Amino acid sequence: MRRTIAALAAASMIGAGMAPAYAKTPGSLSDLVGARAPGAESEMQDRGYKMETFKNGGQYWWNGDSDTCVRVVVSQGRYASVDKADASDCGKGGGGNAAAAVGAVAAIGLIAALASHKKKHGDDHGGANHDSEYSRGYNDGLYGGSYDRNDSEGYHDGYMAGEAEASNRRAANRPYARGGTDGGRAACERRADEYQNAPWGSSVVVSQRDGRGTHVYTVATGSYRSVCTADASGRVIDIQPYY
Repeated sequence: MRRTIAALAAASMIGAGMAPAYAKTPGSLSDLVGARAPGAESEMQDRGYKMETFKNGGQYWWNGDSDTCVRVVVSQGRYASVDKADASDCGKGGGGNAAAAVGAVAAIGLIAALASHKKKHGDDHGGANHDSEYSRGYNDGLYGGSYDRNDSEGYHDGYMAGEAEASNRRAANRPYARGGTDGGRAACERRADEYQNAPWGSSVVVSQRDGRGTHVYTVATGSYRSVCTADASGRVIDIQPYY
């Protein structure tokens, strides 16, 4: 299954006008992979890095001395990966890889959607042709393409998933979805992945409101919604279905 999904992701990226790029850990930071997050953050700062933003499930750190941007993914309290990123990801100009970044996000969305679909219907549901049709439908739905009425089951399922992802992205970019804290949004997105039994990176905050000392996030996982409450430090207090 993983080999099939990887091949579909690569095809999706090439179709968007780019070749898949494989991130690399800077040698000066390789010792931090697997380290506990609090200590690793102190080390990052000691080595001249400053965290600039949090997006797409990762922290983006910038080193002004070496003009280096890195993306850090934290999992279960440890640094799961520390990969070099484009300067524009840290808000430091560049932008030459903007199209590549968009294509990469689309590929990640396809991977998560197809993995979730396979989990529900079985790894061998329809075989490779079904996966290819699912990928075609997903991209049509994501980018507003016309629905192919001579569709297969795989195409239909993919189109519905792509439309749901497009709607989630539009909502996530609206001002009312950007309140709260970066830590709270990230923690609730991770918890929603677990709550909905979805692959990592499937969930996105689509709205937010303040509570009494807390932040309440509505989180979209495909076509499903959940309501997650987190405190100012980013600790998840509760998660419930959205009614």
